Amino acid sequence: MGENLKYKRILLKLSGEALLGKQEFGIDQAPLEMIAHEIKDAYDMGAEIAIVVGGGNIFRGVKNSAKYGMDQATGDYIGMLATVMNALALQSALRKLDVQCRVQTAIDMNKIAEPYIRFKAIRHLEKSRVVIFAAGTGNPFFTTDTAAALRASEIGAQAMLMAKNGVDGVYSDDPRINPNAKKYTNITYDDIIIKGLKVMDTASCALCKQNQIPIMVFDFAAKGSIIKILKGENIGTYVGG
Repeated sequence: MGENLKYKRILLKLSGEALLGKQEFGIDQAPLEMIAHEIKDAYDMGAEIAIVVGGGNIFRGVKNSAKYGMDQATGDYIGMLATVMNALALQSALRKLDVQCRVQTAIDMNKIAEPYIRFKAIRHLEKSRVVIFAAGTGNPFFTTDTAAALRASEIGAQAMLMAKNGVDGVYSDDPRINPNAKKYTNITYDDIIIKGLKVMDTASCALCKQNQIPIMVFDFAAKGSIIKILKGENIGTYVGG
């Protein structure tokens, strides 16, 4: 299994907003189960899958820290805890589908998850276990995009898949606001940085460039997208050198 895949080991970056569904806050069971089934399909094909999930559906560090009058570092730590909640929810959904799964956190909380240990994470992947990395990098002032690029680099991922909510790739502007925004099928890391495109933060993009990890940006709601990417089909936007 996995021999015919273009990318065998991947890092899937999910935004917390992907779990919102029709709610304004929290976790909607419908998108959670849909995402779990998409991951299960890729898992059954023999892919080695690591995941980083954001926490914006529960608490967004920079925005909410200002709203509640707290410093950004405190807000970012609360946001990290939100990612742990999402990771545990996704783990539960995957386990219901008989997908072996482990959650590793950058902040130790041994009662509910393993601490992040690079070689242990790699061993889990080699043993066909999905690994969900939670709590970002464990440090404030870094986004979960950066955490995703960091973990992808550490585990030797062959590609980073960025699942967007309602956007099927990289555009010159927000297509939900500007109907004339141009979609890019292929774009370079430098284009993302120079043009200031908001698809990911520049630190994440620079880290992927440094470690030659291609990035695929796609709409997570499009059924079968992960499998198509694993097979080498061109969907969404390819970001590379």
